[in-house]
Amino acid sequence: MDFCSVYIPVGVPTYHLETAQDQFERSCAMLRSVDADFVCPEEMLLTLDKLRGYLAGKDPDLIVFQNLTFANAAYMSEVLRRYDCPVLLWTLREPVIDGGRLRLNSLTGAYSAANALAAFNGRAFNWCFGAPEEEAVTAAVKATVQAARIRKAMKALTMSAIGHTPQGFGFGRALDSELMNTFGVELESIEARELIDMAKTYSDADCAAYLAETEGMTCGLDKTPEKNRLDHARLLKAYSDYVTEHHIGALASRCWPDFFTSFGTPVCTVLSMLNDKGVAAACEADIYGALSMWIGMQLSGEPVFFGDPVAMDENESSITYWHCGAAACSLARKDTGAVVGVHPNRKIGPAMDFGCEAFPEATIFRIGRKPDGSFRFFIAEGSVLDKPKQFIGTSIVVKTDRSSKDVVEQSIRSGFEPHFVVVKGRHGEALKVLAEMFGFEVCRY
Repeated sequence: MDFCSVYIPVGVPTYHLETAQDQFERSCAMLRSVDADFVCPEEMLLTLDKLRGYLAGKDPDLIVFQNLTFANAAYMSEVLRRYDCPVLLWTLREPVIDGGRLRLNSLTGAYSAANALAAFNGRAFNWCFGAPEEEAVTAAVKATVQAARIRKAMKALTMSAIGHTPQGFGFGRALDSELMNTFGVELESIEARELIDMAKTYSDADCAAYLAETEGMTCGLDKTPEKNRLDHARLLKAYSDYVTEHHIGALASRCWPDFFTSFGTPVCTVLSMLNDKGVAAACEADIYGALSMWIGMQLSGEPVFFGDPVAMDENESSITYWHCGAAACSLARKDTGAVVGVHPNRKIGPAMDFGCEAFPEATIFRIGRKPDGSFRFFIAEGSVLDKPKQFIGTSIVVKTDRSSKDVVEQSIRSGFEPHFVVVKGRHGEALKVLAEMFGFEVCRY
């Protein structure tokens, strides 16, 4: 899907145009260093007619609106009457303060532009301040471009709810109308038994390639009883075919007790394989967990970990996240590989059973839904420690930048859901910007 970022540098000709021109050229260079396809004008837009001519025929997914000099609210109003897309309002630092002429007066222009944004039904926007070469400005632009790309991609995302949440796990449920209205995401639903019934129709030959694929990505699958290995392959084919035929980008699947009682083989390793294929696959039918995974995968370009916070070490400021065994194989420690074991409660396999590899930068994330129906983002950052498997199942240990005790205590007191994702890399700023684009509360720990 094509993405279009448009730079709109406005001003009036009564300020110091040599300085404005210099800022304009440096701004174009910086923006194109972030996104080579950034649409920039050939000249500064110093009249409303110039602005209108530049905007003609453009369909932006993100606007970077910059006051090269002061410009009144009519300039921003002209933009807002045409477009309803994310806006980054960029205010330039006054380059010289020497008792002489005010060269740009970008800051006053920003107040005028923000006032117009507020007047248009309180349009959400992001803001940054500084010169083009300042690292904080470049970081803000990068984060905003990332967030706007995700926001657009959501409108093409189809998710699936495979079965219902177990009793007491209602936090993972979502209405199709709510997902569409809030995020632009399409949600379709299917009963878990439909995929189970589909899997039962396949022959061993039908599923041979799926079994070989799992064998190639895991360690110790041969220790799983043959019936369970073959049934896993049947289930992987059923899920894979369903995902392909319905263009599913993320799914939340019921797991216990159905796959033990009605099929005799867990779905854990199927979800693990799907995650490695780029399909965000959450267990326990947690839709907002799956959407959190999908966002994390868009930011990092890699699978993410999904699990419960199960242990805390205040001395090393760490939190252990764990789940029964659906983590992507590629997350496994290199010294063990993606070990296959049994489900910790039901003692039936295959389920993944390994500790995750360390990585120096990590983000913990969750789309939370408050009791009043509004949304919020949980965001914390840190690093993943070099730790072995903590419990039967899959685990990852995150050292948080802030005190882990504070993170846990505050998020419990705030009533966050018990499922979180761990993403490679520091993505807190992009997630903050994305939340603000949607008008959500940001809970940054």
